[in-house]
Amino acid sequence: MSRYWSPIVSTLKPYVAGEQPRIQNLVKLNTNENPYGPSPKAVAAIQAAADDALRLYPDPSATALREAIAVRFGVQADQVFVGNGSDEVLAHTFQALLKHGKPLLYPDITYSFYPTYSRLYDIDVVEIPLDEGFRIRLADYDRPCGAIIIPNPNAPTGIGLALPEIEALVAAHPDVPVVVDEAYIDFGGETAASLIARYPNLLVIQTLSKSRSLAGMRVGFALGQRHLIDALERVKDSFNSYPLDRLAQVAATAAIEDAAWFETCRQKIIATRDRVSGKLQAMGFDVLPSQANFVFAKHPALSGAEVYSALRAEGVLVRHWNKPRINDYLRISIGTDAECDRLLDVLKNLPAGG
Repeated sequence: MSRYWSPIVSTLKPYVAGEQPRIQNLVKLNTNENPYGPSPKAVAAIQAAADDALRLYPDPSATALREAIAVRFGVQADQVFVGNGSDEVLAHTFQALLKHGKPLLYPDITYSFYPTYSRLYDIDVVEIPLDEGFRIRLADYDRPCGAIIIPNPNAPTGIGLALPEIEALVAAHPDVPVVVDEAYIDFGGETAASLIARYPNLLVIQTLSKSRSLAGMRVGFALGQRHLIDALERVKDSFNSYPLDRLAQVAATAAIEDAAWFETCRQKIIATRDRVSGKLQAMGFDVLPSQANFVFAKHPALSGAEVYSALRAEGVLVRHWNKPRINDYLRISIGTDAECDRLLDVLKNLPAGG
């Protein structure tokens, strides 16, 4: 703490990102990165764009990228907003759309950036508990509120809602913004983008970090009717008119357009996830049903901290939170088959507990 700080700084509890260690031969299954590289077309686009034009500012509107996203999701280009990762898109969304006279609602176990942004922007919040099976109960959101945000699938549980359930939530709250954070939607869910034309209160947010293997480029986007996108653009242009550099824009455009590479990689991950889930269940683990590129699992006898430490000692890194209700669970990112086999081998040799 410093006497030079603005008053808000001492009240903040910053988001803690997943560890990015520099350890040789580490099996890294802790931050939900895609184990397969980006589209070769995206890499080629980066190489082609790495020329003298880098001395010039990028397109502040990311026009080509927004047009590619619009084609992919069947919306208009002016219904697309892009930002420096979905975290930045979320940050602008919290500031532009989620602060009202009544509280913002989101699950009590969810993406931990939500409470961080709520504190940063001084947003009144009510956290809605997940049920005993770690599922979102739509009936619990039937209360006065200023806005709602939910991840679908939820994180870190991996459990998703079907599209009719999402539509029911949006339709039940016509007077408030409803934001659906779809960071993991491509691994088993159905996007709510098709609902945008019918619901002026719906904003859908996605990222290219997971299913399109571009975590290192930091590109995210939002889809919504024009008045919602206008609000995000006003905040963005009051903060940073050039959030996406030239290389990020061309890489993201190529990745969006390469549907074949996207489909091949996501199907590999889905198949490996389902295999890993079955193997863990056979070992006695409690494994939540996942529609994401990770599984959320609990050992039958050992604590989450014990399993995390045992895995790390063998060079396998997963994610553990020391938080109520989930402190015995581990979030395990889906890697290659070889990486997941290494995980399973270590887990098979763990002591029974005690």
